[in-house]
Amino acid sequence: MSSTNTTALLHAPEITAQVKAGTLDTQNALPPKDDKTWPYLHAPDALSARTASVPRRGLRREIKVFLKNPNAIVGLLFLATVIVTALLAPLLYPGDPLEMVSRPFLWPGQNGAYPLGTDSMGRDVLAGIVHGARISLTVGVVATLIGLTIGISVGAFAGYFGGVIDDVLVKLIEIFQTLPNFVLLVVLVAIAQPSVTTVTSAIGIITWPLVARLTRAEFRAIREKDYVLAARSLGYGHVRIVFTEILPNALPPIIVTSSVMVAGAILMEAALSFMGLGDPNRVSWGSMIGSGRDVIRTAWYLTALPGLAIVFTVISLNLISDGLNDALNPRFSEERS
Repeated sequence: MSSTNTTALLHAPEITAQVKAGTLDTQNALPPKDDKTWPYLHAPDALSARTASVPRRGLRREIKVFLKNPNAIVGLLFLATVIVTALLAPLLYPGDPLEMVSRPFLWPGQNGAYPLGTDSMGRDVLAGIVHGARISLTVGVVATLIGLTIGISVGAFAGYFGGVIDDVLVKLIEIFQTLPNFVLLVVLVAIAQPSVTTVTSAIGIITWPLVARLTRAEFRAIREKDYVLAARSLGYGHVRIVFTEILPNALPPIIVTSSVMVAGAILMEAALSFMGLGDPNRVSWGSMIGSGRDVIRTAWYLTALPGLAIVFTVISLNLISDGLNDALNPRFSEERS
């Protein structure tokens, strides 16, 4: 490359003036294409570059950090056991768990056919716990999905657009948060006919404000990041920016919160069933505790056994939540990796 070409490249204002005057020698102003000293000659056009071509960091480190947490592994193993038991409930106990199968008040271990005994109606306690796991887990997971769907939608709109939309949605969130959750839950279930669908929908409705606030805070923090501004400058639409740029980066704290929400939904369903507001045609851990409270002094196992199932399931979900927080939290993951 000649010194004249080098000087022209180093003094961009002079080139601009020559372009305006129409006196720029395009043959000598740029270096030849085979010159290896020109590093950006074959740089891809930003508008034609695909997002998929950009390498993304996988989740290997997060998974490794999660698997190194012994508490999280214990919680995961117990929760997996409960899930497998719930899925195999129709095979393990194909009959109706509310059916009377023996004489009442058989204590655990008294009869080998009924390892955990029978209740005051002669129903198998173990069959009730196994089938009750299906109801409790179903209510917990589905109610959490409902709460996440509503909360993420409201929080994303409020955090991304801001302004009047943010003010209106924040007021809506505050209205729901001023009402006591459990009182609102009881009112909703009492108005409608108690059933699994009603209880699940009501729990999902009262839990979405927490997710909405968390999502709004994450979106407000991420929407001003450099990569979001770059996506806007490239002409990306709002939907593409929200779902491909902001939401994936806002998911870690939402995922951690969702595990806690499942535990809370299980406890709420148990509380409603204990009060007699559950589905009377379906057995659940809460309904078993409620039916055994009248004989708690003489047959305490009727409330203790389903109560322990709830306790260990909720503890396992909390342990998993702590493990996810350690793995997905950037500060913790950097310290532990």
